Amino acid sequence: MSRHYLYFRELILNSLKGLRQNKRRSLLTALGIIIGVSSVIIIVSIGAGAQNLILAQVESFGPTLVGVLPGKSEENGPPASVFGVSITTLTYEDALALKEPRNVPGVVEVEAYTKSVENVSYGANQVSATVNGVNTGFLPIEKGEVASGRFFSESEENTISKIVVLGAVTARDLFDNSEPIGKTIKIRNQAFEVIGVLKEKGTVGFQTFDDQIFVPIKTAQKIIAGVNYVGLIRLMIDNEANVPQAIDNVKLTLRERHGIDDQSGGNDDFSVRSSAQAIDTIKNITNALKFFLAAMAGLSLLVGGIGIMNIMLIRVSQRTREIGLRKAVGANNRDIRWQFLVESSVITLTGGLVGIIIGEVLSFLIALIINNMGYNWGFHFSWFSIVLSVSISVSIGIIFGLYPSFRAGKLNPIEALRHE
Repeated sequence: MSRHYLYFRELILNSLKGLRQNKRRSLLTALGIIIGVSSVIIIVSIGAGAQNLILAQVESFGPTLVGVLPGKSEENGPPASVFGVSITTLTYEDALALKEPRNVPGVVEVEAYTKSVENVSYGANQVSATVNGVNTGFLPIEKGEVASGRFFSESEENTISKIVVLGAVTARDLFDNSEPIGKTIKIRNQAFEVIGVLKEKGTVGFQTFDDQIFVPIKTAQKIIAGVNYVGLIRLMIDNEANVPQAIDNVKLTLRERHGIDDQSGGNDDFSVRSSAQAIDTIKNITNALKFFLAAMAGLSLLVGGIGIMNIMLIRVSQRTREIGLRKAVGANNRDIRWQFLVESSVITLTGGLVGIIIGEVLSFLIALIINNMGYNWGFHFSWFSIVLSVSISVSIGIIFGLYPSFRAGKLNPIEALRHE
């Protein structure tokens, strides 16, 4: 074995011995590093889990879906309507125009939405439910199925027909175990005949239709919501390769209908996105948020490093006589510096390893809890975050251990021996 290997091996063993002898002080010294590293691990794991969950929900819509939202947006950002701002620039007639193959070649289905939250009652039973005004494109685009009864027809869609289709959960809440088909419910004191019940589907795309109600869109606009606009239009295209051209055709059609002469998109009062574009936007947003939160958690590592420097300065003061004795028997300034620098690095490395274990265990428990809540949340073990955490921990030990180690190395052996 080389002399240098034995030298550093002895320093590390002495440092570990010192940690064992002063367990409480060592724990307090490393606490900032433990908290910082575990926070980084947890945030990176949660961020990856949340990102994958969101992307999986968006991807469930399929690659041939194109969404049209009211309001202009930047190329890579969401429109204001996403944040709850009411914008009235899209109409049901826009949806009908986009359904025409001469306007958008390759279009298979189009659906338009308007929605409001209403109190719905049947006899003594009453629920608060989202009432969706939709057209016949709803079922094929949302991959919905009718469990009993039927969905409304195109002729009923275009007339003010007072009929409803219930989500499975809403049907149970209103009718218990009785058959709802043919019975009458009340929405805003208006009587509506139940013509169908959808098959229970669960949560898809961060929403569930099981606890909602569906009426023809004209009925929703005129009788329930009292509006003449729609909040969303979706188009299903026949082939993924045709989606980019379909987007261009949607823009041209809406600009013509809305009297927008500027073809650059600068004056558009709508936003068009494909599923692929939505996924890219979500990735950019979630990545930025994930790294921002990780950076905030990393600040605790900086605080922990300052705490280590302060503790090491105290240890230098408390071990002044020991330093004097070591110098008296032949240790030079370099030996003393290395002693305290290795001790600082060992403390931070140990704290980093403990933090990694705590972070991974807590990340696993969080994933387990969220899965039990019904979400498909995966536990993500990131080697990158582990290597980064260990590297940062050792770097902090070296950086914040430099000043105490140099201060220890400069002590005069005679004055150190006199220290009480």
